[in-house]
Amino acid sequence: MPLFAAEDLACLRGGQLVFAGLGFALEEGELLVLRGPNGSGKSTLLRLLAGLLPRREGRLWWRGRTCEPQEAAHRARLHYVGHHNAVKSDLTAAENLAFHAALYGGGERVDRALAAFGLSALGEMRVRYLSAGQRRRLALARLLLAPRPLWLLDEPEVGLDRPSRKALAKLLEDHLAGGGVAVVATHGDPLLPPALVLELGA
Repeated sequence: MPLFAAEDLACLRGGQLVFAGLGFALEEGELLVLRGPNGSGKSTLLRLLAGLLPRREGRLWWRGRTCEPQEAAHRARLHYVGHHNAVKSDLTAAENLAFHAALYGGGERVDRALAAFGLSALGEMRVRYLSAGQRRRLALARLLLAPRPLWLLDEPEVGLDRPSRKALAKLLEDHLAGGGVAVVATHGDPLLPPALVLELGA
């Protein structure tokens, strides 16, 4: 039985059909990589799976039962990192993570999350003074604030230097090894060898 699956998904944006008849099935520990040109629907699909956009058709399944992305139970099982970093410029790096930790229930993990992406020395710095790459690392550090089995990542490696990219790959590898699943959109080479590749806009 797949952990997470989709069947015949279709989505409209601005009255235009972005994709239709889309499906996949992920077992525990599997990675799905989304590829395709800009405008092919990678980000749209991730936002649909995260419950941020409605679907026109199709069903989603979690452990063999249908699920609704907008429901609290689905939101509680996922981490979503989109193109925007969703960090507050007037807060420090540590305060940003503490805010999200309070939502996720992972307050004791803030120091660990900062350290994982080489941000420990910048924890008390206001985000407005961080570089674009540091802000991206801060956004990704939220993945460590609470264990959640489903990761939805939209081009997470953009803006990362080589050490940060390696740190993210190790984090993703550990997540999959622990039985989680991930759907990752990318323009370049995937962080890890994917179990499945979905070409959008082909």
